[in-house]
Amino acid sequence: MAKPLNKMRIIVLGCGTSTGVPLIHCHCKVCRSRNPKNKRLRASLWVQVGEKNFVIDISPDFRQQALRAKIPRIDAILFTHPHADHVGGLDEIRSYNFVQKEVIPAYGHDWTIRELTSRFPYIFEPGTVEGGGVARVSLHEFSLQDSSFLVEGVSVIPIELEHGSQNVAGFRIGDFAYLTDCHTIPEKSFDKLHNLDVLILDCLRMSKHDTHLHYEDSLQYSSKIGAKRTIFTHMGHDFDYVSSSKKLPKNHALAYDGMIIKIK
Repeated sequence: MAKPLNKMRIIVLGCGTSTGVPLIHCHCKVCRSRNPKNKRLRASLWVQVGEKNFVIDISPDFRQQALRAKIPRIDAILFTHPHADHVGGLDEIRSYNFVQKEVIPAYGHDWTIRELTSRFPYIFEPGTVEGGGVARVSLHEFSLQDSSFLVEGVSVIPIELEHGSQNVAGFRIGDFAYLTDCHTIPEKSFDKLHNLDVLILDCLRMSKHDTHLHYEDSLQYSSKIGAKRTIFTHMGHDFDYVSSSKKLPKNHALAYDGMIIKIK
């Protein structure tokens, strides 16, 4: 049975695209900026629901993100999809295993489960591993067509999104939704996106892209969904935090690493 939701606290661990910002060897204004809100680690999110701590995606920067945010424990991991910038930090979970002395459950749809077991066989098909410990993670599969599934007693609604040739998962928890890495939101998914307080939405760059939303697309989807507040994430170096923020419509914002969002 799903637990009634108390207040939620959402912390943006990273809001950058797969390269992060600044890009290696780029000398544009944003990559040279000293504004910390223009420094974007790879996309990941920490969601506190009551006393539970969920992490959405484990980026290659997760060690740095966890230390900076001081994440005390991880009760569950939710994976949107298995691209490297969203799963590349999975080995870092072993630090939480050492402290919590328990296996940590992780949730993904069929594509994610298949790719994780293939790329991390030493975690999911353990044998003898020399040296340090191995992350202890148990995989749990959900369907993008599920109306909801339970994670530590919390109801999570999967949102089907199109990301290139593959479909990926967004998530809704209470009146909050996280939709990253998509170029199209299928019409059937909008039924799961009514009456949101906060929407965090993919917005890669200003020009069109084959697998991500660009600025105009993101604005159109935001208008259609109609959340009380929309925050753009997974951004490249097209976006200068100060000047780009000034151009946003009312009740819109750019994410930044370390951003805290509270939902009652």
